[in-house]
Amino acid sequence: MMDSIMTTYGRLPVTFRRGEGSYLYDTEGKKYLDALCGIAVTSLGHAHPKVAEAISKQASTLVHTSNLYHIENQTKLADKLCQLSGMSNVFFANSGAEANEAAIKLARLYGTNKGVENPHIVVMKGSFHGRTMATLSATGNKKVQEGFGALLPGFTRVPYNDLDAVRRVAKKNEDIVAILVEPVQGEGGVIIPEDGYLKTLREICDKWGWLLMVDEVQTGMCRTGEWFGFQHSGIQPDVMTLAKALGNGVPIGACLAAESVNDVLRPGTHGSTFGGNPLSTSAALAVVETMAAADSKTNASEMGEYLHTELATALAEVDGVKLIRSKGLMLGIVLEKDCGELVAQALEAGLLINVTAGNVVRLLPPLTLSQQEADEIILTLKTLITAFLQQ
Repeated sequence: MMDSIMTTYGRLPVTFRRGEGSYLYDTEGKKYLDALCGIAVTSLGHAHPKVAEAISKQASTLVHTSNLYHIENQTKLADKLCQLSGMSNVFFANSGAEANEAAIKLARLYGTNKGVENPHIVVMKGSFHGRTMATLSATGNKKVQEGFGALLPGFTRVPYNDLDAVRRVAKKNEDIVAILVEPVQGEGGVIIPEDGYLKTLREICDKWGWLLMVDEVQTGMCRTGEWFGFQHSGIQPDVMTLAKALGNGVPIGACLAAESVNDVLRPGTHGSTFGGNPLSTSAALAVVETMAAADSKTNASEMGEYLHTELATALAEVDGVKLIRSKGLMLGIVLEKDCGELVAQALEAGLLINVTAGNVVRLLPPLTLSQQEADEIILTLKTLITAFLQQ
């Protein structure tokens, strides 16, 4: 039988029927520990009762009205996100790419309003911001850009974690109006910058009158041990984008603006049919309230440290393991050779992982992770990685 789905994904040979907490169950009833969370999405685990209740209640009341009218849940969610982040207002979208698209448009309009004819945004090599044409152009990965013709102009690319490179382009390009940066590069291989990187970027932006825009699509919502990754640096961005874990699987994205730029996007400059509708914001409200009540950021910090320490010990004598990088429950095990085949091997062993940047085993387990579940991840990975590297 011919598959009617476009071949845009290299899917693994499994179909999941249900989930509960940190585990998924396939159509044959086999159990899997989900250490990937749909790529940092289901951070409260699967079928979380509070989120499920919120979705069910809202679906039976009101799913959609459009942004032509006020939406009560949207206002409540915006207030909570602003309180947690120190930002001023929010535009709701349906994904991380759409949230970053809004940020890019905001930065360009900000520059245009200042009289800059061709506004440019500084972006980083190795970054990932989405797959729309604008966010694809901002992304620092030639592989995902290949074949899509002329990319959108207006982006100045520099190496990640290289402050001198940013200073150099500041002196050369008078059209720069913003920096777009991830606090940790997730798709790039769980790359963690040096301490002070974001703080110095903030200082550079203040000096040149640029906006500092942080892409928190993967790092936000307690993933790194703080509500948002930028909070480790003690700075305040001008723009922040969210998605992934915000809805725990219900599609929703958000672009937050600081008070200094909260009036750049005005009626008619941007919009979304589905963005922030009653259903998605009801789910996101339940997520935020649950994470706050459970102190998810603390568990992410503590369990992330535990996983890092125990994995380092378990793999210490294994030749071919270069290092482990982590920030909260965002971990990358860097091997000396490409290891994409480990994904299928882990699936067979009942563990869901991901390999990014070719040679980095990426772990994004739920923020609800227990020590027993962490030990299960460690034991399985030790066995798989040891056997793989000894081939």
